[in-house]
Amino acid sequence: MSTITDTPFTQNNAPSAQELVARATALLPMLREKAASVEANRMVSKETIQAFVEAGFFKILQEKRWGGWELDPSVFWRVLMELGRGCPSSTWNMMILGVHQWEFGHMDPRAAEDVWGQDNSVIVASSYGPTGQCEKVEGGYKLSGQWKCSSGTDHGQWAFVGGLVRDENGVAVDRIALLVPRTDYKIIDDWYVFGLAGTGSKSLEMHDVFVPAHRTHSLSAYQLNDRPSSYLHPFGTIFCGSVSAALVGFAQGAIDTYVEQMSTRTLSANVNMKAANVNPAVGDRLGHAVAKVRSCRARLLHLMTESAEHVYRRELVPEDMRLGHILDISRVGNECSEAVLKLFPALGARGLYSDNPMQRFLRDILAGSNHMTQNIDDSAGFTGARLLGTALPPTAYGIQRKPATDKR
Repeated sequence: MSTITDTPFTQNNAPSAQELVARATALLPMLREKAASVEANRMVSKETIQAFVEAGFFKILQEKRWGGWELDPSVFWRVLMELGRGCPSSTWNMMILGVHQWEFGHMDPRAAEDVWGQDNSVIVASSYGPTGQCEKVEGGYKLSGQWKCSSGTDHGQWAFVGGLVRDENGVAVDRIALLVPRTDYKIIDDWYVFGLAGTGSKSLEMHDVFVPAHRTHSLSAYQLNDRPSSYLHPFGTIFCGSVSAALVGFAQGAIDTYVEQMSTRTLSANVNMKAANVNPAVGDRLGHAVAKVRSCRARLLHLMTESAEHVYRRELVPEDMRLGHILDISRVGNECSEAVLKLFPALGARGLYSDNPMQRFLRDILAGSNHMTQNIDDSAGFTGARLLGTALPPTAYGIQRKPATDKR
């Protein structure tokens, strides 16, 4: 086994962002063809995951020393925005399973050594909700309980799970991620849902599992150290933004479907059987939906540009900017859902049939928008509290607590 000071894997020149997006575009016909079977099987096929591996998507965020390309996360987001046009569940798996390569850049190098020391293609799943018991013990933590919604977990050989660190009074003072090998947990097949059914987001169960400290990291702390610049972006920005990037892709897929169907449809309710594409209402709905999705896409890429201006100067992203970025990210699910809901009624009864991909896009984007990263209420509340000078929770996005100020 290599040591943590070695460069154990071959360094390959990274393709451009344009090339990677083109590879995603090339996979769209396959993803669309498989979308119904993915949903019926309640999991993404091994063949689809292998296609993502061969396209290099798992290398986008992986550190160079592990054979990855160490690209900026905005490249990963652009790929997700493209893949989402094909199959939402497959894209969700790529998003969740692929963002962890970036996460290792925040950790003790021994964690990546444990996972990729022999095989740099090993895939890691996750369930960040701190629903199980996490007890601090000598040398690390002990875990017991269930962790829900581990997307794509059948493809993972390890998993990150979430935990809370509490002080002597039982008050949560930090949220952490803990890395656990597949041999230490059981997968519970309980993912029976109305949307994103194909993600296979099953539960993980474990009992008295010890996790050494080097396989953990804080989800809240944000500090400057010697990690490469692309890993200086805040964890919350990259993880939450990756979810939003996938949702932009889902909404664009719904737009694509609408354009395809309405371009050739005639309106049977109209006595003259006029073409749908000359109906002003049909075009108006499309224009409004496009505007919402374009706005979400532009907002995500712009905030990454803002973040990059700091991290590539070896600076931390300022607190107020980080909070604003989470505010922008969290609203994507709601706005993209509104875009698809704007389109769906115009399809009439044909949109209800199970073989119409539009109904799947609708259900999947509604499900994805229920993800914790799309909580518009908390993000708005935190922003308002910050602007008004009131205290934030200690685990909120790495923002330091500020004492409340009485402005009377």
